[in-house]
Amino acid sequence: MNFADFERRAHEMFDAIPPEYRGGVEYVAVSEETVPHPELPEVYTLGECATGELDLGLEMPDHVRSGVHLYYGSFAALAEQDPAFDWEGELYETLTHEIRHHRESTAGEDALEDFDYAADENFKRREGVAYDPLFYRSGEPLDDGGWEVDGDVFAEITLSAGEFERMDEIHADVAGRRVSLPRPEHLGDVCFMYLEGFRPEPGETAVVLVRRRGTMESLRGLFHRDTPEVLEWSVEPEDWMVVEEDEGD
Repeated sequence: MNFADFERRAHEMFDAIPPEYRGGVEYVAVSEETVPHPELPEVYTLGECATGELDLGLEMPDHVRSGVHLYYGSFAALAEQDPAFDWEGELYETLTHEIRHHRESTAGEDALEDFDYAADENFKRREGVAYDPLFYRSGEPLDDGGWEVDGDVFAEITLSAGEFERMDEIHADVAGRRVSLPRPEHLGDVCFMYLEGFRPEPGETAVVLVRRRGTMESLRGLFHRDTPEVLEWSVEPEDWMVVEEDEGD
């Protein structure tokens, strides 16, 4: 899609959104700029919501306007990486995503910013670079427990080192199913156990073991602030087993 068509479609999509759903976002602006992510390679900022811009053209000095800014160059950079890049779908998703940002910001909510943070940290995890090991807690909560981040599902179990040592196997509730899997060799501070073949659709499924520290361990941690020990284990299909399922499954 060339820049002229991109700009035209952006305005058409914006105009098709009823004003009452825009939440005070008054305009969409398109530039040819490419905005790479400051830390993550091959990741680009597609758009931003400029909230609370002072409108000097109005007589009321305190009147502000908000608008969505879209970066054509970022879309084009992603399209070069993916021959199946959906220009129309990505454009609409970015536009509505930024409008939602504005609505939540003016309402004093931050759920969408949490989701964006979780998505960034999940990308780092996939790329094998340092990440916040508890990022998934900022993801989308699931009805049956756990969290979802960009198609990946995380179920958490918190346990002490003593509880871990007394276990022969791990039991966890994951996506409506109770599964049994072998205990890993080591607990660490956070241990991701990836269930290979758990779901037919794309996306990873992880049981996350989080070490619960006792009082003395917590006190010692105040004086020895090391990087948390984060472990990752792959559990093959023949090594985990469903022991109970919801009746609706």
